[in-house]
Amino acid sequence: MNSKEHDFHLVAPSPWPIAISAAILILALGLVGALHKQIFGMFCLVLGISAVLGVLFYWWRDVIREAIYDKCHTTIVKHGLKFAMYLFILSEVVFFIVFFCSFFKAWLDPVFLFEAFSPAKKVEWPPEGILPPDPWSLPFINTLILLLSGTTITWANHSLLENDKKSMIKMLSITILLGFFFIIVQAIEYHEANFSLQETGEKLIYTSNFYMITGFHCAHVIIGIIFLSVCLFRARKGQFTPQEHLCFEFASWYWHFVDVVWMFLFLFVYWLSVY
Repeated sequence: MNSKEHDFHLVAPSPWPIAISAAILILALGLVGALHKQIFGMFCLVLGISAVLGVLFYWWRDVIREAIYDKCHTTIVKHGLKFAMYLFILSEVVFFIVFFCSFFKAWLDPVFLFEAFSPAKKVEWPPEGILPPDPWSLPFINTLILLLSGTTITWANHSLLENDKKSMIKMLSITILLGFFFIIVQAIEYHEANFSLQETGEKLIYTSNFYMITGFHCAHVIIGIIFLSVCLFRARKGQFTPQEHLCFEFASWYWHFVDVVWMFLFLFVYWLSVY
């Protein structure tokens, strides 16, 4: 690497931004096709997932090389990366606010059913024929799982700051394991639900809101698990120190964000809206 007379990092041209955009597009098209039980959709879904994971692997590899071998992550660059992560999480907050607004509209201000081109009555909430999940069964278990995972990731961060790498790796592994438990419980909940995305009429108002908001949250949990798994791999290789652990810091922020979103999900979607 050529020497430079400043602390900033001028990023070299990279194919990964456009590559991840194309991979996400294929993934989205595949997901839609899979929901309609199309063979081509299933193929695109598998291809999209593989492409996203592949691009993330090589993109993260380049960033890690810049940090460890090229020493590009100076103090100024770290401040810039932290600000970028703040903006990213803010965009994620807005993303979920949109879904919550849709849910609140359907719950608190339901649409009218029309008869002979005139409004007859408002749609009930939950709609007739929909039996929402019991908030104090599987959703409550998932709440405890995520609360516990928030504790273990904080413990891992504290251990890293104390230079206790063994404890950090142990707590980080437990956090990842709890994330997998969450996904399993969520899958069981979906399997046991008495409704699906293929509902019609007023039932679809509930199911579309429910699956969109909980499904995207589950997707974020999966992304968080991948993020934490990268951190675990790097921790085992001794790439984190009490002073240099920006990747893990970002992963812990993201995981806490996922925790907070679930608290609102449990409070409004699972609990208050069904009573």
